Order: sequence, then structure tokens, then C-alpha cells
Amino acid sequence: MKKKDHSPSARLTTESPSYYDNLEKMSTGGLLRGINEEDKTVPMAVEKTIPMIERLVDAIVPRMEQGGRMFYIGAGTSGRLGIVDASECPPTYGVPYDLVIGLIAGGDQAIRRAVEFAEDDDDQAWKDLSEYHISGQDVLIGIAASGRTPYVVGGLRDARKHGILTGCITCNTHSEVAKYADYPIEVVVGPEFVTGSTRMKSGTAQKLILNMISTTVMIRLGRVRGNKMVDMQLTNTKLVKRGVNMIMAELDVDEAEAGRLLEKYGSVRLAIDSTRA
Repeated sequence: MKKKDHSPSARLTTESPSYYDNLEKMSTGGLLRGINEEDKTVPMAVEKTIPMIERLVDAIVPRMEQGGRMFYIGAGTSGRLGIVDASECPPTYGVPYDLVIGLIAGGDQAIRRAVEFAEDDDDQAWKDLSEYHISGQDVLIGIAASGRTPYVVGGLRDARKHGILTGCITCNTHSEVAKYADYPIEVVVGPEFVTGSTRMKSGTAQKLILNMISTTVMIRLGRVRGNKMVDMQLTNTKLVKRGVNMIMAELDVDEAEAGRLLEKYGSVRLAIDSTRA
């Protein structure tokens, strides 16, 4: 059953008690409806941060136009979300795999299994970033629902010392990560359905914002034409079919001709541009 808790700390912290109690006594339907009710609030919280996201994106694009890269760092769920977003940019937009890079506390093994205390080392993020020769051309975004993860705080702190543009995504206000972010994004989603389980609403909010950042950046970098992913990698039958359909629509040719052009040029963009030239 839902309980009332309108204290400021409950509204503003990811660690505050859930609005729901005695979860183990609730029915399956009641649990699902409760989770869904809480999830409905997330897009509204994200909407309030659009001006913050806009400022960050407008700072990122010029750097990437000049050859800079975008890095994400995080621990646990936050780190995994950054890796997912980074790993999806090359197949979706045809960019190099080293253009958007996601790093997680504990290294790649932590993607599948938590590495104990990995997030507690505030010097490790900079060591990880240094392996990629991060520089002032690049951008670093720290992702931490709590806003106090040492791995992320330390990474942002050290990046700023080296003149690197920094941003963050956190679900608490007045956080440590925000202190070291030139462009902080603070999306306050309130208490989790299961108290402190930030993989839920907080994770959903972070995922939505990461989608917004990377998608808008890629569009601004010219990686979308109209509303189509003309630079996508053709790595399976579904994507080849999608590419054929794009060419058919753009050039007004039949399926066979579109397929021939795609095979010849190996890219939707090249097939369209070369044929129209």
C-alpha cells in the first residue's frame, strides 16, 4: 500500500524511504502497478532538465567537430548505462568505436559482475582515462545517481585540473559530482520503489538523458539525414533491409535496384549521394 512522505529529504534524495511499504505483502499486480506509477514520474523529471542538457550538448558539439571525443565514467548501473550508450553509437551512426567511450569502475569485468569496492578509489578513473590519452579536446561526463561515487568524483576533479570540459548526470541536487562538472545535469526523481534501488527510476532517467545527449550530438554532427540513420553499419539482415528501404524511398527505385546500389557502395549515404551526383 502507498504511504505519504512529503518531507524535503524524501523528495530530493535517492536514499530516502520509498512511498510504498510492506512490499512483500503486496500482490503481483499491486507491485507492478506501483512500479509503473513511479516510473511515470521519470519523464517529467527529465523534462525539467532539458535546459541543462541543451547547454552540455552545445558545449560538446564544437569539440567533437574539431576531433574531440566524448567519455562516460560511472560505477555499477550508471557505468553500465554509459557503456551501453557508447557502444551503440558506432553501429547506429557509423562513427569510429573510439569516438564515444564508456568506462566503468572495476573495468570490463564489472559490466557483468560487481567488483567489490572498485567505485571507492577516487584516483582510478583518471588512470583509466589516461590510457586513452584524454586531452583538452575531449569531453568527460560522469554518471552517478547518488552524486557521490568516489570513482566519478575523482575522475571529474582530475579532468578539470587538466582543462577537460566536464558534465555529469546525477539524481540528487548539490552533489559532489556537480561541484566538478562544468555542465551538471541534476534529474531529481525522488524515492525509489524499493528504497535506494537506483537501478530503477534513477537508472531510467539516466538512460533517457544519455539517449538525448548522444542522439542530439550525432544529429548535430550530421550523422542523420531527414530522420534516417544513413550512416548505420549494415551488420545484419534487418539493417540491410532497412538500408534498402531508405534507398528506395530516397531515389524512387525498386527493391532490386536499391539492393544493387547498397551492395555496390556499402553504405546508404554513399549509395544515395553517388547516384544523385
